[in-house]
Amino acid sequence: MSKFTIFSSALIAASLMIATPQSARAAGDETPPKTTNTTKKCKQGRVYDSITKKCLKVQSHNFTDDQLYLAARELAYDGQYHNALQVLDAAKNQNDPRILNYRGFTNRKLGNHAVAMEFYEAALSIDPNYILARSYMGQGLLANGDEVGALAQLKEIRERGGRDSWSYTALAMALRGMPSNY
Repeated sequence: MSKFTIFSSALIAASLMIATPQSARAAGDETPPKTTNTTKKCKQGRVYDSITKKCLKVQSHNFTDDQLYLAARELAYDGQYHNALQVLDAAKNQNDPRILNYRGFTNRKLGNHAVAMEFYEAALSIDPNYILARSYMGQGLLANGDEVGALAQLKEIRERGGRDSWSYTALAMALRGMPSNY
């Protein structure tokens, strides 16, 4: 392989990364979170602080929004939806699309379809390329009998560069009638 071919391949790969929306590349959002002491030890919407080695009330500690988002995501994946909502309540930026998306996710899992859709729509109005929100919204639409709406979200994910993502696969599987825990 010549130096020119290697350089050309690297240049093409770099340009594809630049052209791909950031949300479509955020694979960390798409893999289930690792179980930490937040879900192993903490109760009542508390979050484990690795410095103090204690479960702390989110309102009484200076957790960052990123820390709160990760803790809420972990709690939501663990089925602790009310605790996840408590943690999300403490985030300073309530307009962060990730916070809005997980408000939608937890409300959908709690059976609050209309509320969930409002949160997904709010997240997507801020970041239309947030494919995880589109996947969760599509799954919610499908669960509520709106296959056309779910297919529209699948198409949006594909058109926004998410064809090879977990978001696309999860929604496509749901449309095929395969169970999803998400």
